Amino acid sequence: MPAHAGAFVLRDCLLKLGASTFTNQAWEARLTPDTPIQQQRTLVPDGTISDVDSPTWVLKITGLQDHEASGLADFLWDNAGLQVSYEYAPRVGSGKAKFTGTLTVVHPPIGGEQGKFADMEMELPILGTPTKGTQA
Repeated sequence: MPAHAGAFVLRDCLLKLGASTFTNQAWEARLTPDTPIQQQRTLVPDGTISDVDSPTWVLKITGLQDHEASGLADFLWDNAGLQVSYEYAPRVGSGKAKFTGTLTVVHPPIGGEQGKFADMEMELPILGTPTKGTQA
């Protein structure tokens, strides 16, 4: 069986929060569901009761901690507590998948380790489920 043709290396993505694009300030962006699963074993050898609840989603971002004008951290700081739209596309290109929705902005971290780039890793809570569409 041949390898799956849809495999790709993550590069040339789109990360947009509100009206601003931050693709050049992040090196990780990931939409992640937290799906509660409950299972209960019963007294018979093959008896299991399973239930899957609705997921809650977050946008995980790892990127540059730029608190100056047009910086990602500056945007997060200025908009903390607000709901903004987001767009994320793992590959840029006409007809390729993109995911959109609304998230709540939280404050970014400040500071870091001497001698290293000031970076940040954070999760932004998404309202509902991302909507899958295609890029124009």
